[in-house]
Amino acid sequence: MARYTGPVCRLCRRQGEKLMLKGERCVGAKCTLERRSNPPGAPGGRGGRRLRQRRLSDRGLQLRGKQKVRYIYGVLERQFKRHFNEALKRPGLTGENLLIILETRLDNIVYRLGFADSRSQARQLISHGHITLNDSKTDIPSCLVKLGDVIAWKEESTKSEYYKMLVEDIQGKIIPNWLNLNIATMSGKILAIPTRSDLDATIEEQLVVEYYSR
Repeated sequence: MARYTGPVCRLCRRQGEKLMLKGERCVGAKCTLERRSNPPGAPGGRGGRRLRQRRLSDRGLQLRGKQKVRYIYGVLERQFKRHFNEALKRPGLTGENLLIILETRLDNIVYRLGFADSRSQARQLISHGHITLNDSKTDIPSCLVKLGDVIAWKEESTKSEYYKMLVEDIQGKIIPNWLNLNIATMSGKILAIPTRSDLDATIEEQLVVEYYSR
């Protein structure tokens, strides 16, 4: 499975904002963006400031908006375009449909349930076979969940040190109201399909639609 393997902090610097790609590490002084806010490849002096302040064209804004969504959900271009084409086929607003598709990917659900600190870590857990979907093992991070689906841990994986630490830490994590987390069984259930109001308010999905509609 192809994936981005470079330093994820460069993606945040490229966007000029925190995308929370490393979970809690992105909060506080350890965040690279706190120490190096200039874009990758830009000098730290006047040239870097000019590059940050340069006005983007409409096309540039659309590209940046599209890339932001890709980076947040950790999806490469080819798969992202497939999700967009699927969103086109669904009734309703294409941009909102796209965000709902991305939000209902299994890797995102594992992240939202607090089983992983980031979406990249969630993909690793799934790819290594630690997660079950409706009591069946799956190693496909991109598969889409449906209303009523149950996500849990494979029995053998509950003996791992990571799982034991997770049980101790998960109570402090915030779970979206469209998901239900049963801490006793360490399983989650899809209570509802998320709406736009449940999702990241900083995302401008219309820019994605405009980018692909050229």
